[in-house]
Formats: sequence, C-alpha cells, structure tokens
Amino acid sequence: MFNLKSLGLAAALLASTATGAFAEVKFALSTSQNAQDPLAMAMEDAAKRIKERTNGEIDVVVYPSSQLGSDNDVLEQIRNGAAIAVLVDAGRLAPFKKELGILAAPYLVDDYKQYAAITESPVYKAWVEDLATSSGIRLLNYNWFQGTRQMFTKNPVTKPADLKGVRVRTIDAPGWLATVNALGATAVPMPWSEVYSALQLGAVDGAEAQLTGAYGIKLQEVTKNLAFTGHVQLLTGLATSETWFKSLSPEYQAIINEELQKAGDEASAGTVAKIDTVLQDMKAAGVVVNEINVDDFKALVPGVYKELGLEEARDALKPFIDAAKL
Repeated sequence: MFNLKSLGLAAALLASTATGAFAEVKFALSTSQNAQDPLAMAMEDAAKRIKERTNGEIDVVVYPSSQLGSDNDVLEQIRNGAAIAVLVDAGRLAPFKKELGILAAPYLVDDYKQYAAITESPVYKAWVEDLATSSGIRLLNYNWFQGTRQMFTKNPVTKPADLKGVRVRTIDAPGWLATVNALGATAVPMPWSEVYSALQLGAVDGAEAQLTGAYGIKLQEVTKNLAFTGHVQLLTGLATSETWFKSLSPEYQAIINEELQKAGDEASAGTVAKIDTVLQDMKAAGVVVNEINVDDFKALVPGVYKELGLEEARDALKPFIDAAKL
C-alpha cells in the first residue's frame, strides 16, 4: 500500500490539468528502479527536455525507488486520472488487456531488439488502443529494455530440478507467476523494494531479475549464485492516464511522446553498456555463475501460453517476430 505522502502526491497530480494558457502542468514519472539506474537517469534527462520544449509549462518530476507506491498501486492512481506515467512490464497490464501479457511471456524473442517489430505492428497498436478505451490506461511506448531476467539464488541452480521447493520472488502479475512456477520454482509475488530484506530474512530463497536491477539493490550481498536462464527479455513501457493525456494539447502530447520514446532508447543503450561491468562487480563480490542448459528450461514453458490464454496472441505476432530475425 502507498503511504500518506504518496496519497498527497497523487492527489496533487490528479488535480493537475492543462487548462488555460501558460498553466503549469505537473507530471510525474515513476519507476521501481533506483536513481542511479540507467532508466531513472534517462527519465531525468527527458524531464529536462520536456520542460525546455514547453517553456516550463510542463514540469516533470521523476520518482525512483517506488516513491509513489508499488507499480500496481500507481496504475490504480493512473486509472483514476492522476498525471503520472509509470514504467511497467506488460505483465502488469495483462489484467486490463489480456493480449498484452504476451510481451512479458517466456522466451518470446531471442533478442530484445526484436520487440521493435512487435511494437510497430498493427496488432500491437490495436491492443494499445483497446487498453486505453477499456481501462483508461494509455501505453505511451514500450522500448525501455531493463535487461534479461536471470535466476539469483542462495543455493546453486544448474538444472530445473534444483528449483524444486525454492521460493523465488517475482513480479505480482499472472504471467510472471506462471513462468516462475513452470521453471520449477515456487513463485512469490513481492514489491521490488522488499526483495533485499526478504532474502536477508529468509522469506524467499531467490529472485529472478535483470543484472542492473539486481545490482542496484545489492542482491549480490544476499545471494551468491546466478543462473543465466534468460527466461524473459524484459522490455517495459510508460503507461499514463488516458483522460489526463487527452486533456493536453496535441503539441504537448507530441512532445511527451517524442521525448519519452527517445529516453527509452537512451535507457536501453545505458542498460546494455552497463551489463558487463555489473556482472564483473557481482563476481568480485562472490557471486558464482552456474552453468546450465537453457534448452532444459525452455522446454518447460510452452504450457504458460496455454494457461494464460495467449496462444492466439503469440500466433498473431509470429510473422512480425520471424521477420525481425531475418
């Protein structure tokens, strides 16, 4: 649950509109990652550019480390019209538009760059419009690469059987829970901000996460084993209030879209550039990379698509994904 401070911020943002000439528009960008993560840093740069291009009429403030509440809490604020954009994976949007859950499905693509073909497709664009109409959530973009999800555990994992009975933290969304369970672990949904203490106290035995995010909250201090399962290429996007966004002028909408799209590309490049350094630092801290056969894990997840009702969505995207591989 978000605290009273978050409620106050949300109320202020909910009251923010673009009515009248030279009215200052308050707009928040929320992420669960800390201020030093490439994603939060790219948001800060975008905030400056948006303010400059609108002559100070749109004042953007970045809230890292889930300061406005958990991602799911912030989505509810957005559905109520708050002037916030939260960086989320599509698994969190699946309860509002089932087909979008495919974007966080296991082993969907081989490389995160193949997502560009998906987000440029008419299939994806139709899903985005349906999401806005049915839920009040406007997905502005989906080009923020956070890294590939891997398994961080206290004990070594070299094969799926090693995950039996292992409590692994994951994102609180149906697709993520189904994926972790399919890989052989016991999925435990939990806010990102609580993961370190949960591992420290033994409430969970591991966490699946991308390298930069894990390093940002110092998982290398509470887990010493890493398995490169690569089960999800974690691309994410900024979701905001459809009602609030439509209240802006077309010019302001275009500026926000352009600058946040650019920021997503910058964040992705920053994440990729940081991965090798982060891995070396983790190894220096005592983390051991355990050898696995990825195909053993891949063989376990086809049922996830059926369980979530995403087989038709996968088939609809297949031509675009296949074209991106050529």
